[in-house]
Amino acid sequence: MDNTSLALLGRSPTIRLLAGLAVTLAAVAIYAGYTITQLRGLRRLQAETIDRNRVDSLLLLRIQNDLNAVSLAMRDMLDSSEPYPLTAWKAQFARLRVDLEDALTREAGFSSANAPAEQRRFLASSAAQFWDALDRNFELARTDEAEARTRIRISLQARQEALSTAVARLLVQNNESEQQAAAETQRIYQRAERNVYVFLTAILLVLLATGLYLVQYNRRIFQQVATLSEQRRDLAQQLIAMQENTFRYISRELHDEFGQILTAIGAMLQRAGRRVPPLDAALRTDLKEVQEIAQSTLDKVRTLSQALHPSVLEEIGLEAALRQHLPVFEKQTGIQLEYEFSDNGPALDQTAAIHVYRVLQEALNNVARHSKAARASVRLRYSEEYTVLEVEDSGVGFQGAGRASGMGLVSMRERAELVHGRLELLSGKGGGTLVRLTVPVALQETHA
Repeated sequence: MDNTSLALLGRSPTIRLLAGLAVTLAAVAIYAGYTITQLRGLRRLQAETIDRNRVDSLLLLRIQNDLNAVSLAMRDMLDSSEPYPLTAWKAQFARLRVDLEDALTREAGFSSANAPAEQRRFLASSAAQFWDALDRNFELARTDEAEARTRIRISLQARQEALSTAVARLLVQNNESEQQAAAETQRIYQRAERNVYVFLTAILLVLLATGLYLVQYNRRIFQQVATLSEQRRDLAQQLIAMQENTFRYISRELHDEFGQILTAIGAMLQRAGRRVPPLDAALRTDLKEVQEIAQSTLDKVRTLSQALHPSVLEEIGLEAALRQHLPVFEKQTGIQLEYEFSDNGPALDQTAAIHVYRVLQEALNNVARHSKAARASVRLRYSEEYTVLEVEDSGVGFQGAGRASGMGLVSMRERAELVHGRLELLSGKGGGTLVRLTVPVALQETHA
């Protein structure tokens, strides 16, 4: 792995993602605070303006009704057709005064924030002056009723009309204040709606930017992984090629050097045995025993040489090498093998053949070590597009034997990738394990 790969893998997106998350959370917090402030302002506007104006308007209407009742009472009181004196109306006006003063007191508690203070003082002082003048007129009516009637027509009715006009102005001001509050409420709702759209747009942009960044980062990571995979494949191919070259060298050294030495030792022992006097049986027996040991050692060296690099692969091909190796495996392990080879197969190049042969060796070694099986099958089939090697046992299966992973399987997979093949580990029909290697025929020539 080069410095560029390390630098790319070291640039984790965590910091950028955390920064984006912090910005998003800050935006959410700011928007939430702003929205809460707007809602509180709207609530305050409704409570302090709209609701107060509504109650104040109702009280002003009550005051206006009371003033209208006062006006009607004065009109009836001044009607010449009535047989009652003016003082007879005093009790009715007293009831109207109590109701009007109660309405004025209640209205003063709701109108302090909605109308100028001078208007409120004018309304209160005008009402007090009206009732004071009415009381004086009732006192005057005891001695001079005609004069009292004249003063009521000239003064009190004017005062009542002034009070009604002041109340009407306050009602108009309340209506204008309600319209302004409604307009302000509409503006608040519009700002809140606009802020929602702005916030959603900002969040979508942040999510889009984050998604694009992750896509771009993942694309770079996948490209780097693909590059590393290619480098790993090249390295594995080089290591396996170096391993095969080393095995080939050691095999030739064993076969040529040690084999020739042991063959020479055997020949020398045989000549020495012929020179031993007939009467020296003990020496003849010892020489024969040493000769047998030398021959046994030569056989083992040749077997080891063939195991390291079967020269028969280069001489007569893969199928002949398999037919030679399988009986040796049966003899060494005691596992009975069934062979099945299809005829007229395409001739594999040496590189592809050695990889198929090594996969067979490793699969049979796994059968001997892990499967606990007494029988196994080896099948080699050819088609126009593929060469398929299958090794199937009737043992405990790769899950029960713990063969789902290991260096042997790693080596098998590496060799399968080197010939662009596919290695499969499947469950056999009898509950054992089926190892299947499929090698494309069209790609085998590229490994020659």
